[in-house]
Amino acid sequence: MADIKSLDDLKSAVSGTSAAATVAEAVAREPKRDALGRSYATGKRKDAVARVWIKPGSGKVVVNGKEMAVYFARPVLQMILRQPFQIANVEGQFDVFATVAGGGLSGQAGAVKHGISKALQLYEPSLRPALKAAGFLTRDSRVVERKKYGKAKARRSFQFSKR
Repeated sequence: MADIKSLDDLKSAVSGTSAAATVAEAVAREPKRDALGRSYATGKRKDAVARVWIKPGSGKVVVNGKEMAVYFARPVLQMILRQPFQIANVEGQFDVFATVAGGGLSGQAGAVKHGISKALQLYEPSLRPALKAAGFLTRDSRVVERKKYGKAKARRSFQFSKR
């Protein structure tokens, strides 16, 4: 590597690395699969954390040992879990095994969706642009605000008493 002694040397060194090389490096992602042909990812939303494994299969989704329709009884939550597959056009091609803990059902559904999205792009890197554009690879970082001392809740004050 060349010695950089001035700002001009730094500029020439930086311009020497072409943008095409970094793009090619980003495109040439390798699939990450274990010995059983599965991809693993951790999904998070609110206080829920989901561990998700995906492998090629018939589209069966198991969450905490139960079928998706049993664990997430509300149709809206089932729809949330199906979104990554619909965006990537791979519906019914992957089996999902997930364990999720913490939070409520809505947060857990979001965590499993995040985990599925991350696992899909690890299994098949060509799916990454579609999932990234839909915003499924970004962790929803909104969490409940903590309660502060001197307050009834996070921001609510105690009732004022004049006398």
